[in-house]
Amino acid sequence: MKQPDSVSSFLLGIILIFGGFFLLETSSPLLQATASPPRLIGQSSSASSSSQRSHRLYRISQNGKFGFIDHTGKVVIPPQFELAWSFVEGRSQIKSNDKYGYIDETGKVVIPPQFRLAFAFSEGLALVVIGSQYGYIDTTGKVVIPPQFNEALAFKQGLAAVKIGEKYGFINKTGKLVIPAQFEYAMHFSNGLAPVQVDGARGYIDQSGKLVIPPQFKGDWLSGMWTFHEGLAGIEKDGKWGYIDMTGKVVIPAQFDEIRAFHEGLASVQIAGKWGYIDKTGKIVIPPRFDRAEHFSDGLAAVKTEDQYGYIDETGKIVIPPQFGYALTFTDGLALVYADGKAAYIDRTGKYVWGPDK
Repeated sequence: MKQPDSVSSFLLGIILIFGGFFLLETSSPLLQATASPPRLIGQSSSASSSSQRSHRLYRISQNGKFGFIDHTGKVVIPPQFELAWSFVEGRSQIKSNDKYGYIDETGKVVIPPQFRLAFAFSEGLALVVIGSQYGYIDTTGKVVIPPQFNEALAFKQGLAAVKIGEKYGFINKTGKLVIPAQFEYAMHFSNGLAPVQVDGARGYIDQSGKLVIPPQFKGDWLSGMWTFHEGLAGIEKDGKWGYIDMTGKVVIPAQFDEIRAFHEGLASVQIAGKWGYIDKTGKIVIPPRFDRAEHFSDGLAAVKTEDQYGYIDETGKIVIPPQFGYALTFTDGLALVYADGKAAYIDRTGKYVWGPDK
């Protein structure tokens, strides 16, 4: 099988700023995976059945073009696109001739490239940019909510945050403004609550727009810790981080240098420059000893030690020894890693299914 692109092509990138979101254009699937629009607007992978996993497609890059393999490493959509993102709801955004469109899981272009930017589908609609305005299309490519917003996020739990003038509110899937534009900033709903900023402080509203957790928290919105994950959200106080529950009660006091969201019941936290993991009571269950620690997915987490990445299980045992220059979390049984100057996919045993030894 032909080898993936070399390290030099992976590191070429340009950061573009569009309405508060950034998109990293590069031939590196590793960089694309960490900076793709779906992640920025709240898209995330969820657990799948064995049947769903066997049909999942994984993004690859060869000679500066993107395509997809299946879980066995077989190329099912040959690399041919300038850019491509992971499939969500049966569609992948692709870039061709500086325009964005969508393909289905056979590789067929189902929505021709025509948009300035295109984001992943969420709840049947996708955010697109036409001219300088944000709007939404359905899975046929029909514009169902005309471009009219300065900024916008993906639909979550039936609502989407949009910016009108200098304020944020929420629309429903007909495009009707159901929560007036009144907030300095807003993010998507999760667990029935959405973080909003009022007078420089963060609070939370319910789906009626009622403030159920009064604005009281400070901190950088770009930290990504404000939305609830598994019932908890991050807070910052005096330079330290902790967690609140969905009533706004501090359940894990601010004591950590940095934190990440809870996944599979555990969250990575930094103490004195090293990363470990806590459970939802705040108890340290995997002592801080890693230079970096990602969230758990499929029962494994990528960790960095002595300048190499490997994987641990939920007891903290190293199950795939550190050997990679970079590693991402597992998604439906495979993980994207960076080894010997090339991108590759491994399975849960650490065996390559696509990459350096194939």
